[in-house]
Amino acid sequence: MTRVVFLLVPQLHLLDLAGPAQVFSSAADLGYDYQLHYVAEREQVPTVQGVPLVADTRWPELAPDDLVIVPGWRPAAHGPQGPVSPGDLRRLAAHHAAGGTVASVCAGAYALGRAGLLDGRRCTTHHEVQDDLARRHPAAQVVRDVLYVVDDRVVTSAGIASGIDVALHLVATRHGPATAAKIARTLVVYARRNGHEPQASALMRHRSHLSDSVHRVQDLIDSRYAEPLPLAELAAAGGVAERTLTRLFRASTGLTPLGYQQLLRVERAEHLIGHGGTVEAAARAVGFTDARMLRRLRARPTRSAPVLTGSSRPGSGTPPATSRAA
Repeated sequence: MTRVVFLLVPQLHLLDLAGPAQVFSSAADLGYDYQLHYVAEREQVPTVQGVPLVADTRWPELAPDDLVIVPGWRPAAHGPQGPVSPGDLRRLAAHHAAGGTVASVCAGAYALGRAGLLDGRRCTTHHEVQDDLARRHPAAQVVRDVLYVVDDRVVTSAGIASGIDVALHLVATRHGPATAAKIARTLVVYARRNGHEPQASALMRHRSHLSDSVHRVQDLIDSRYAEPLPLAELAAAGGVAERTLTRLFRASTGLTPLGYQQLLRVERAEHLIGHGGTVEAAARAVGFTDARMLRRLRARPTRSAPVLTGSSRPGSGTPPATSRAA
């Protein structure tokens, strides 16, 4: 069982909470063992939108696989730093130190900063308070105008609707992009959203094109990324010839089918390694016959895959073309 604990503060934004909560609730509906908890200093929690919430004043026992999320609040209500108590700040820091993941939506990044989790890490927040966050936490590297940033199990997002994007990303890294795409369809949201902004997830980065054939092939790779996938099978899924698929795929995504599959494998492997797995075990779990290929892909300074256990810096590397998406 994975616990998803939302730390609620007075004058929080409903969508900062409801968006991620709906994603993980939908994952539970699909059979994944998520249990949602809502904790606060007081049982009654007022929101910016006027709907009062009821929360538990006691925290559940947390394990490294659990996730703690801090939704954002209206900065004018408390000042940007927010009303998070010293005790709750210690819980955030302790959960991360124990191997857990801590995330924020919008101004919730201030809580992570006060807990010492942003120092030396890349992060983001709502564009209206990015400059203020950078001033208050000069040891943090605030990334402007992106939807979310992942750095060493510290996950920050821009806020409001981007809380859905980052929750889908977290589901994709834990259960694969096909699961995240299925949840997005359940929520009737655009699983391929990225616009012109850099993203931390291959699911989002390479899904903003309009080629139905390529999307069908990506759906197949998403669901079976750990398996050898001959180019002929992928082309059949897209309803095009093999050479046509290679041309369309590269034109639409900037990658070959193999390159896209390798991104998914490396993302999943990084998640497993970040949660205590060995490189060898992670390589086997994502479909590599041994760890050498995974090590080479992780070591590429310009590779497209993000480093989820460190600084998530999308690169521009493209693996060579091949006749098999292995």
